[in-house]
This record gives sequence, C-alpha cells and structure tokens, in this order.
Amino acid sequence: MNGQAPRHHAARVEAAIASGQAARSALVASWRRSSRLHHLDPGGRHSPMRLSEAELRAARERIAPLLAAARGAMDRLYQAVGAAGCCVLLADSDGVPVDRRGSPADDATFQSWGLWTGALWSEEHEGTNGIGTCLVEQRPLTIDRDQHFFTRNTLLSCTAVPIYDHDGSLAGVLDVSSCRADRTDAFANLIALAAGEAARRIEADLFRKAFAHARIVLTQATDGQYGGLVAVDADDLVIGATRSARVGLGLAPGRPLQPVPAADLLGGDTAHDHLAGGQRAVLQRALLRAGGNVSAAAKALGVSRATLHRKLNRFGLNH
Repeated sequence: MNGQAPRHHAARVEAAIASGQAARSALVASWRRSSRLHHLDPGGRHSPMRLSEAELRAARERIAPLLAAARGAMDRLYQAVGAAGCCVLLADSDGVPVDRRGSPADDATFQSWGLWTGALWSEEHEGTNGIGTCLVEQRPLTIDRDQHFFTRNTLLSCTAVPIYDHDGSLAGVLDVSSCRADRTDAFANLIALAAGEAARRIEADLFRKAFAHARIVLTQATDGQYGGLVAVDADDLVIGATRSARVGLGLAPGRPLQPVPAADLLGGDTAHDHLAGGQRAVLQRALLRAGGNVSAAAKALGVSRATLHRKLNRFGLNH
C-alpha cells in the first residue's frame, strides 16, 4: 500500500464521522464509536494486542461448551470456503478468537495481519471489524475491506454472525475472513448464508446439550425463514428456549426461563387439563397459571382446595 492510501482512508473515515452520517449509517456509527468512544486513530499502525498463552487457555476454558459445540460446524464451514482463501474463526464474547480453521498456504498472511487466536478483535481495540462490530450490534454483518476502521485492516473482508447460548445470551461470534482481493459479491453472499447456517447449528447443539433430558420442539418461524427451539419437560412445561424462539414468543432473552405450560405458550387445548388420573403435569400447569395460588388452581380444576392439597402432597409439589 503506497503512502497516499493510508492517509486517504483515514481522511475518508474522519470526513464521514464529521458529516453527521452516523445517524443514518450503521457503518459510520461504528467508525464514530471507534474514534470518539475508543479514541482510536484510523491511521494507527500497531498490531492487534494479544493475550498470553495462559490467558488464552483460560478464555477457552470459560467457553468450553461453545468450543465443543462449534467444532463440527467449523470443520464443515471451512471445507466449503477454505479453498477460496478464507479462514474460519470462533471468537468469544470479548472478541478474542479462541479457535480457527485455515489453510497453511494462507496462515502466514492472516497471522501477519493479527487475525489469529488470542488476538483482541473487539471494537474497543480494533475499531470497526467483523468480529468486534458484530458483538456490538448483535446481528450478522460483513465488513468489507475499506469499511474497516484501521487502514491496516483494509485488505480483509470479514463476515461475522453472532452465536447465542441456551439462555439467549450472546456467547460469541462465528467469523469467515478472506485475504483475497478478488472476492465477488456473489461469493460473499454465499459465505454469509453458510456462516449463518453454521451458527444456527452451533446454537442448536448447545441448546440440546443444555436440555438433554427434555423434549425439543421446533417453533414456527416469525420471519418466514427459521424457527427456534423450545425445551419441554416431562410435565409438559417449557423450561428453555433459544433466542430466536424467545423473539418469536415474546420472551425476554439472556436469563433462565421460568417454567410455562407448553399449551399456554405454544398453543393447544387447555380444556384437556383435567384431574382424571391425578396427573402431576396437570397440577404443575394449574399452579403455574394461578401464580401459585392453590385456591385459584383448585377452582380452575373444578376440585376443592382440600382435594388439591392432598394431590399436591402426593406428588411432592411445593405450594
């Protein structure tokens, strides 16, 4: 890169920030955060900061379930894009790549640019970039070449997709980065689709392992594309939901789900909830719907309060 190019990129970034475009452009808003909030210089030449080996090991240990769930999906994704000069990275919620797949022929290039395990690619440290900006905006995105904040990162094209854990909290980012200048828009679209599919497979695997003893139900998609997953226990109570399922069902993400009768949440005929056979699941659902009020639950079930108390005691249900 000649001497004029770095100055031109830095000037373009600063001009866009000064123009007030941040209010209508997500990219310029990210450039503004990089400059004004994190006090970064787009012309800065320092290499990305790196964790020590001990710090990287600790970061991997903290997200061991995510690492395990991601291995197969990362392998398949790399098989699809690796020959085209792309590497695949899994970053934690701090923006640190903790695992990667790449071709030995391209490894030296990626390593020289700092796109490697243990590097700090949060927006705070690297300005606008695939991993860091995806973490901030929590949406799939591509930061292509001169959309990066730092001039030294403008040879990279990065597509990043957020990954959410079984409670709907942001767990990390799956990133596909290219070191080739000839990447076409059509191929970039294919990368985005493949990365999105891989991220959903990782989320599904995380969810199924977290609720290994529950029945997993696929919810109806709200956007016409993909549904979410819901975990239903033996008492027919919903005890977990992926982020996409929570969005569709109007449930708050980022925390354990309070048990909810499946019929109430997913639809179904609640008239079938009767006490024939004294089913424990029916009692559970009735209590939940009544907010723990035994009298209200007994009335809804058509039995006396004393009868309901006996049945609750029989099944060891708290009341």
